[in-house]
Amino acid sequence: MDKFRMIFQFLQSNQESFMNGICGIMALASAQMYSAFDFNCPCLPHYNLAYGMGILLVPPFILFLLGFVLNNNISMLAEEWRRPQGQRGKDPAVLRYMFCSMAQRAMIAPVVWVSVTLLDGKCITCAFCTSLPVETLGNASHTSLSQGEMKRVLARIPCREIYDGQEFIANEVAIRYLRCISQALGWCFVLLMTTLAFVVRSLRPCFTQAAFLKSRYWSHYIDIERKLFDETCAEHAKSFAKVCIQQFFESMSMDLMATRCHPPRKAPADVEEAAEKLLGITDQGTMNAALKSWHRCKPPLHLHSPTLPKSNGWAVEKQPPAHPPAPRREMAAYYSRV
Repeated sequence: MDKFRMIFQFLQSNQESFMNGICGIMALASAQMYSAFDFNCPCLPHYNLAYGMGILLVPPFILFLLGFVLNNNISMLAEEWRRPQGQRGKDPAVLRYMFCSMAQRAMIAPVVWVSVTLLDGKCITCAFCTSLPVETLGNASHTSLSQGEMKRVLARIPCREIYDGQEFIANEVAIRYLRCISQALGWCFVLLMTTLAFVVRSLRPCFTQAAFLKSRYWSHYIDIERKLFDETCAEHAKSFAKVCIQQFFESMSMDLMATRCHPPRKAPADVEEAAEKLLGITDQGTMNAALKSWHRCKPPLHLHSPTLPKSNGWAVEKQPPAHPPAPRREMAAYYSRV
């Protein structure tokens, strides 16, 4: 149990590195999922586009939401966004920084899925096979079929075993053409995402360094404050439970003393220490009021400075002498005799 607790504390102290590792694992998992996915194009004019674009866009959206779900800070962001104003203002720049940080990590797995899908080319081939320029790539002089029948034949291009339009356009030519377009789109997408990530991660702090540092500081503060508040609540709950249990057994022992006349036992030292940690909150109503007050009006971010002493601590104030100097005492005694 102690080993698991140490691992959990290590993950909490290195949460950013842990989330980066989780996002990397999700990216690798998305690539493995696509390679293990059995892509079966329906080869029907009205379903090819929906199926191909669905495979291209729906899994990245699911992975994007999953990246937010696995991030522990999403609840903290929602709580900070929805909490009442109270005694502490809400900075929209801090909320934007927190959302952008989570979105950047959550975008890794969807970007990998879209990149792998476009570079593979199956989705684009299935989705846009009915839009091939037959007059350019195939036999434009063959006009024995209507437009609807032509689309029905072209929709079977991804399914080589049932394709029967070799007289219009060769299957290999169509697949190579669509795959070339898909791979070009894939590399453009990778270049665009890499450039965007470079701009966001590198150039943005250079232009708004002060605002960036301020937003990062207060986002860290909100995270640490929430963790410390949870730890303090857990410690208070532990102390409260310990004192309640001790009082329960003390009441039971008093009943036994009334019947058997046993001498009372002194409370353990750990129970007395737990009672000191309650800080005056010793009933359920007071604790509920404290929790509600924390949610509605968090304390302002302004620490009261301690009262400074009159002296600076380096010099000692001179005290007036208790007796006058010796010559003055002698002169006073002389005049008194005279």
